[in-house]
Formats: sequence, structure tokens, C-alpha cells
Amino acid sequence: MGWFEPVMAYCERTGPDFWAEPLNAASNVAFLLAAAAAARRARTADPPDRACLGLAGLIAVVGVGSFLFHTLAVTWAMYADVIPITLFIVAYLALALHRFLQLPRLRVEAATAGFVLFSFTLVPTLDGLTKSDISALTDGSIDYLPAALALFTVAALDRPETRFVGTGRRLTEIGVLFLVSLTARTLDRSVCAALPMGTHALWHVLNAVVLYALVATAVRHRAAVG
Repeated sequence: MGWFEPVMAYCERTGPDFWAEPLNAASNVAFLLAAAAAARRARTADPPDRACLGLAGLIAVVGVGSFLFHTLAVTWAMYADVIPITLFIVAYLALALHRFLQLPRLRVEAATAGFVLFSFTLVPTLDGLTKSDISALTDGSIDYLPAALALFTVAALDRPETRFVGTGRRLTEIGVLFLVSLTARTLDRSVCAALPMGTHALWHVLNAVVLYALVATAVRHRAAVG
């Protein structure tokens, strides 16, 4: 696939024009708002939460990358969309393992590396087991299954001595919202006949809320436990 090859991936896009996906493109402002809110939350912490400031910056990059993909709709813009999301997922998992579960550095690195390996091998493994194109069947949403599993796993492993902070419960609630947003992403092309604009824009808005909530939870946890 060439770097400038067109990508027709979403219900709303019916042609190659820059503004062929107006809702999908415009809805990326939700990521910029989430990034600004997350940065403010991290910056006003005492002391400022530099790790979460970095995550807020990644949320902004997610919004820019997604905007490029939903306007230019070519291969390189697809990677500009996917790579920042992947970086946020991996960075947040590492932070969660260290901050929420208080794992030592080597265990954090090993667990994060294992997660990355699992993420890259999941789809090929499922394709081989089912003899189907799982990515096509789920409109690519299967790629986010490892992130959902990691989120619920960290929530379930919330340490007894810090449960009063409520981090595990908050992560579970965020996980449920993430599943709702993922459902919107998955259904996009299936609802084209009834809803020509699709549901991908809803994924953007809900996922922006998810990313902000994750950063806010990390800031709150640090403030509560020191």
C-alpha cells in the first residue's frame, strides 16, 4: 500500500474530497478540548503532574492525527491517526502499573512489553483460529480489545490499601464508557443505510471523554495517596 493511496474506511466518506467527512473531521475538536482540560488538571496539581502533562500532549496529537486522517484519507495520514493512539495506550498502561499497582520498574517494563506483544499478535492469532478476517468483521475495532482488557485488569487489581481512593471503581466506569464508544466505532459502516453520517464521530467524542477521564484519574490518585 502506497503512502498516498486513498483510504475509504468510514460510512461518511463517499469521495476523495478534503471535507468528505465533515462530522468525523470536526468531532476531533473533542480531543483538543480533552487535552486542554487534562493539561489544566495536571498543571494545577501540587506539584504539577509531569507524566499526565505528557499524556495530555498525546491526546492533542491524537486529535490532530485523526483530523488529518479524516480529511486527507490517505495511508500516511492513517498512521498519523493510529500511532499517537497506540503511544497513549502504552504510556498510560506503564503509568497505571507504576502509579496504581506500584509495580517496580522492571516488572512495569516486562508487563508493558508483554502487552505490546499481545496487541500485535492478537489479530493474526484470531484470524488463524477462525479462518476469518476479524479486523474486517469488526471494522478494525478488534485492535482496541487489548486496551479494554488492560483497563479492566488494572481496575480489578486495585490494591486493598488504596481502595479508599476509588481508583479501581473509576477505571471500571471508564472501561464501560470505552466499550460504549468502541461499539459506536464498530457499528459505523453497518448503519450507513439508515444513518448516512455513520457513528464514527460519536466514537471520537466518547473516546475523548475516556482519555480525559483516564488522565484525571491518574492525577487524582497521585494527589490522594502522595
